[in-house]
Order: sequence, then structure tokens, then C-alpha cells
Amino acid sequence: MVEIVAGKQRAPVAAGVYNVYTGELADTATSTAARMGLEPPRFCAQCGRRMVVQVRPDGWWARCSRHGQVDSADLATQR
Repeated sequence: MVEIVAGKQRAPVAAGVYNVYTGELADTATSTAARMGLEPPRFCAQCGRRMVVQVRPDGWWARCSRHGQVDSADLATQR
């Protein structure tokens, strides 16, 4: 479930102001494991809130209380 606003996709892990792994401003450093894709996002890129994250054997999903849910399977189809 990803919100579409005026033709633009606003997802919890889309490019935003906050780093999805640390919750700090986006220009901060990201860990090596996160850069390699071994770690799911923990914070919403749009608002910096901590997300509810569920890790599965085949991927993960993450839900922000304000910006909805995103699934790793959905991101794989957009690549």
C-alpha cells in the first residue's frame, strides 16, 4: 500500500529527508550492511518516524503510521 500524490509515489522508503536506516537527516552515513541491502529500512524517509518492520525468509515489509506500507517484493518489481 503506497500513497500516490499528484502522479508522484510517496512511499516510506522513497527518497526523502530522513535516512531510512538511522532516522537522521538523509546526508548522514549509512552502514555497510544497509548499503548492501542486507538490512530492511527502520525509519520512514518522509517523516523520520520509526516503522513497524516484519522480516520474512523471502523479504520484508515496513509500515509507517503516516505514509503506509511498502513491501520489498514491490520494490523489486520497480527495478
